[in-house]
Amino acid sequence: MNRIVLVSLICAMTLSCLLSVANAQRLPDTALPEHYKVTLAPNFQSDNFAGDETIQVKVLQPTSSITLNAAEINFQDASITSGNQSQPAKVTTDPEKEMATLTVAQPLPAGPASIHIRYTANLSQQLRGFYLGHADNRKYAATQFEATDARRAFPSFDEPGMKATFEISAVVNKGDIAISNTRVASDSPGPGAGKHTVHFATTPKMSTYLVALIVGNFRAIRGEQDGIPIQIFATPGKEKMGAFALEATKHIISFYNTYFGIKYPFGKLDLIALPDFEAGAMENTACITYREVLLLLGEHPSVEAQQNVASVIAHEVAHMWFGDLVTMKWWDDIWLNEGFATWMTSKPVDAWKPEWHMELHDVLGTGNALSVDSLRTTRPIRQAAEKPAQN
Repeated sequence: MNRIVLVSLICAMTLSCLLSVANAQRLPDTALPEHYKVTLAPNFQSDNFAGDETIQVKVLQPTSSITLNAAEINFQDASITSGNQSQPAKVTTDPEKEMATLTVAQPLPAGPASIHIRYTANLSQQLRGFYLGHADNRKYAATQFEATDARRAFPSFDEPGMKATFEISAVVNKGDIAISNTRVASDSPGPGAGKHTVHFATTPKMSTYLVALIVGNFRAIRGEQDGIPIQIFATPGKEKMGAFALEATKHIISFYNTYFGIKYPFGKLDLIALPDFEAGAMENTACITYREVLLLLGEHPSVEAQQNVASVIAHEVAHMWFGDLVTMKWWDDIWLNEGFATWMTSKPVDAWKPEWHMELHDVLGTGNALSVDSLRTTRPIRQAAEKPAQN
């Protein structure tokens, strides 16, 4: 995630994550997720959404309960199936810990099991979780899950080390589109008049905080690099302002493919400019979200504006390898994600635009970082993130 001022990004990101993790106590070691099937249906008349979710899990030891992360979720019903036996589950929530425990009458044996949950929740007004945005007198919905807000969109094992595959679907209004981490697998009418259901291909294994879904009236310009389709999305009338970002992304992908020796691993890459967005940018797997000012440029942009857009894209695309393909187990090591992406930022930009002398930006950034580090208020770059009080 880019926090606009790259030179202070590591410190800012560490602080932001620790604040977000204030209620992120660890889940018990009773089950591990393997696959999520999640359908979200936003309702822009009531500003809420309905969710239907099935989680395939591996139960690690016999147990009568499984605990998930869940925050501001209204559970309608839940059940757990193991073998040929399906049992209704009693749901007990702990809002302070942002957890929900599902308890069944008969103990679950160790081995595969399936959790099914139907629920509703409000579209967040706080630019986190699955939240409500506004543009051109219309509403849209977008996700921002880092660090611990996936649990506001769907009950989950919302810890970065608990990777799983995801099969996302969205029920959206006619005239709106849906964008997620993978390509659209199908788009069919219904359910009901004026709706269509967009189903996305199954993702690779990934952490919950990297799942993304954007629903609304967006338009795209398109390109391709090394066989990877690239799309720059914006609200209608602004999509052509993404032309520079598209060109920059092509050069950055090409550079990283060679530099890392591992080809871009996710099949497609979408970059979405959001009018309402708290973070500078967010490295959701193959579905990167941005503030408009960090992705879109007018007809006669300054060199500084171009440098800023290119640098933010380079930072976020670096995360596709370091952070997304390889992820820290817990939030006390978020500095590895951000430090590496910051270190990589100037390299592809300098290779593309040597006349910008990005090495001078690196020198300035180092000086500024050292100045920040000398302050009495500077926090350790690696800090425990286990309990609510540790913020």
